[in-house]
Amino acid sequence: MEQRTDSPYPRLDRPILAGVGVVLVVSTVLFWWADRSHDWRYYQGEFRQMVVEKFGADRAGTVPSGIQQIWAPGLRRADRCQTCHQAVSWKGFESAEEPWRTHPAEPLENHPIEKYGCTSCHGGQGWAIDTYAAHGEVAHWEEPLLSKSLGESYSLATDKKALIQMNCNVCHRYDRQTKGADAINLAKRLVQEKGCRACHVINGYGGTIGPDLTEVGEKAPEQYDFSRLSGQKTAFAWHVAHFKDPRSAVSDTVMPNFHFTTEQSQALSMLALSWRRVAVPAEYVAGAPRTDPRTPEEIKKEEDMKTGPGAWFVSTGCFVCHSISALGVTSPAQIGPDLSTAVVDVQSRFGKTIDDFLREPTGTMSVVLSRQIILTPEQKAIAIQKLREAFAEYERQKKAGATPAAPSH
Repeated sequence: MEQRTDSPYPRLDRPILAGVGVVLVVSTVLFWWADRSHDWRYYQGEFRQMVVEKFGADRAGTVPSGIQQIWAPGLRRADRCQTCHQAVSWKGFESAEEPWRTHPAEPLENHPIEKYGCTSCHGGQGWAIDTYAAHGEVAHWEEPLLSKSLGESYSLATDKKALIQMNCNVCHRYDRQTKGADAINLAKRLVQEKGCRACHVINGYGGTIGPDLTEVGEKAPEQYDFSRLSGQKTAFAWHVAHFKDPRSAVSDTVMPNFHFTTEQSQALSMLALSWRRVAVPAEYVAGAPRTDPRTPEEIKKEEDMKTGPGAWFVSTGCFVCHSISALGVTSPAQIGPDLSTAVVDVQSRFGKTIDDFLREPTGTMSVVLSRQIILTPEQKAIAIQKLREAFAEYERQKKAGATPAAPSH
């Protein structure tokens, strides 16, 4: 039989075990006390009392207690928001303060909370059970609650609650119009009207002069250069500044200044930040388009410009800023003058022939032709030939009584 060895420190065994026991008891008491101090206990107690006053004690007895959780397996989200926001599905508390307010009924008709949870729309940290953590007001958490107070801190020009529309567009990014998402709808119209795809790939197609914006919302805050920004140093603030005046955020950008208003810049920023890489199951977007819809008229116009007499200007990217209306090419941005009359316009503006100007461009064109549209000597010769053809067509249309492009001065 194995001989058991006595402890070498028999006098210390009992004091050590007693000390460990005391520590465990104290830790248990402290844990219990800390757990009792959570915000949600107060909010649940207050809501139960509100139900007693409004509907009676029997109805108040149906109010659940303890941590409440919704698991949305399709979105892989576990939300405990209803632990505090217990009135979400109750009628009768529509005018109460948060977190005791009834949720508006209409959004929940198509987005039942049992299937979508809360944070997929509202943002925030779903598994947290204390106010600051749950609302995402903690370090290193990049999905804060998209609340009215956050909209106020960003000084939104119109609806202070509009930031939530960024999450709406995660599922509805291919809709032309989304009910209730006025800011996002405005931004989508601007993308169409200003021809942003002439320079940027968006949702899989577009030009390559500028960066691909399909997943620009994935960009981490550390990837932004905030050195030229005054005030808030956030991705949203950077995009707003960039849309209002591109060079205020990026000194050497060639993006033109469209002179967007504050409302337009904020709407475009929301749209850009909504373009994220999120796997949304088909059941959540049933009936919604899965790609950007384009009308037959838009497709035909695009094909006509790519294959018509002005196709060279489209393929090189010149049409991004310049129309060549004599050849049926319309610039989406229309920042620069119509090139239909460039042969005479350059002479009057710069005192140079079109040949000399393309060899040694000045001003904005010196930047564009050195960094964005880099032409070989052979391509410059083709450009000169095409510009002369455009001017000849302009003169022909003028003599024929058509409405050619007016010379720019």
